Amino acid sequence: MKLSKFLLLLAVGLLLSVYLVACSSDGDGSEKSSGKSDGKSEESASESEDVEQVFNLINGDTIPTMDSSMATDEYAFQFMNASMEGLYRLGENAELTPGIAKDHTVSDDGLTWTFNLRDNAKWSNGDPVTAHDFVYAWRRAVDPETGSEYGPYMMGGVIKNATAVNASEMPLEKLGVKAKDDYTLVVTLEKPTPYFESLAAFGTFLPLNEKFVKAQGDKYATSTETLLFNGPFTLSEWKSTASSWVLKKNETYWDANTVQLEKITYDVVKDPQTAVDLYEKGKVDRAGLSADLVDKYSTHDDFEIVPGTGVFYLKFNQTTSDALANVNIRKAISRAINKKALVEEILNNGSVVANGLIPSDFSKHPETGEDFRDSNGALVKYDAEKAQKLWEKGLKEIGKDKVTLEFLGGDGETVKTMNEFIANQLETNLPGLEIELKQVPFEQRLELDTKMEYQIQFAGWLPDFLDPYTFLNLWLTDGGNNMMGYSNPKYDKLVQSTVNELALKPVERFEAFLEAEKVLFEDAAIAPLYQEAGAVLTSPMMKGYISNPMGAPTEYKWAYVEK
Repeated sequence: MKLSKFLLLLAVGLLLSVYLVACSSDGDGSEKSSGKSDGKSEESASESEDVEQVFNLINGDTIPTMDSSMATDEYAFQFMNASMEGLYRLGENAELTPGIAKDHTVSDDGLTWTFNLRDNAKWSNGDPVTAHDFVYAWRRAVDPETGSEYGPYMMGGVIKNATAVNASEMPLEKLGVKAKDDYTLVVTLEKPTPYFESLAAFGTFLPLNEKFVKAQGDKYATSTETLLFNGPFTLSEWKSTASSWVLKKNETYWDANTVQLEKITYDVVKDPQTAVDLYEKGKVDRAGLSADLVDKYSTHDDFEIVPGTGVFYLKFNQTTSDALANVNIRKAISRAINKKALVEEILNNGSVVANGLIPSDFSKHPETGEDFRDSNGALVKYDAEKAQKLWEKGLKEIGKDKVTLEFLGGDGETVKTMNEFIANQLETNLPGLEIELKQVPFEQRLELDTKMEYQIQFAGWLPDFLDPYTFLNLWLTDGGNNMMGYSNPKYDKLVQSTVNELALKPVERFEAFLEAEKVLFEDAAIAPLYQEAGAVLTSPMMKGYISNPMGAPTEYKWAYVEK
């Protein structure tokens, strides 16, 4: 997800909050478990009718907003997904399933998408959900007066005229979305966008009831009373500062017969030990484990490792240091960190070494089905000997025998341990390098990143949609998330070709992504560290929930309790 408040959940809390917010708790990637997300059979459905259909979960913090135009973090997307519904929603294995849209057609040139909406979907106040609700919501998201961060980011360059509308160069009515009638939504794209279908399941694209939103004014989405719902659940007992709340089955949801859970309760718990204590007492159904608790509980019957799609790395600001402007020095740093020790000894939560940018089990070749990561292989491995040779070459090129570099990271306790490990690895394996640690709160780190006032920075990214472009567009020249002075015309051309001339050529497009990733690491633009995962304790009674690789981390529409 976009480098904004979402990383508050990742880079600052990292292991202490990210995986705590899951199912005994709800929320962040800790619910990603193929073993637990099995579909519900007729037999298990019958059995589930005999038990109370309630999950008791934990969230790592309060919900920052329930306004789909303003949401930027995983907590918001989780609860919006549960209580609202867009055109589609993600089902098993990230397959798109019908939401408000029954189906859609796409013009031959890939520019016009026509969505046929169901006529039996209702808002919680009884109003029908119509195409007009999508038009209003999408216009609101790019309206410069709204101040949305994700609206311009997700729609710019995708929905026709979104960038110009957001820049006040065109009126809202020029945005490429219109209601042909109450139940037909027509979307015109700026250019063919292969991943647009998955965007239709993302929180920024949810519909809004214009009359209701305007009636609430500044109070909209600040409490249960100032929200409308059209999803599987309704959000109850919530306000913006709440430390507990409840999701209740939405009896007016168009597919209410599919929803088995009657409610999901949530309490904010930030301490992993407290979460585990609640789990042991049977008070909650899931608890995330911090690194220090993994060894103790790794043999527990309810222990599981939850794989994720987030990738973490070091960013190199090439504009503030002659050392980091040198490709051999960047290559040396990229190879000087023992990533196996990092994931096994420091993180200790199932995270795996990353030797590239695109995560494993995320994107596959359109013809052969080969995983992207297998196709491109390991591009940047730990190799202390090679790192030292590159280091010596780089130092010679810049005419120095010693270099001092600042390393910017978060200030959470677990993150501090990781920062110190990385700094020690660099100083040990690269003689003459001194690392000055600068560990600050997330908001300060975000500000420093935006101003490019750092040299080396720990960062990470989780996908916004199901396509390699969500990762590779980060490093385009002058891109909004580049923030490190990296620029390579060859890289730009390859990445931009995937949304231009190769947009409708899936095989060539995939191969362009492969080549672009290679260029990124030939330049040593970033240093990949690990692909995230989480260690959790999960009640065996929790069934049918689905882990999502983008957007809301967990889907509960099909979940149920089985004893």
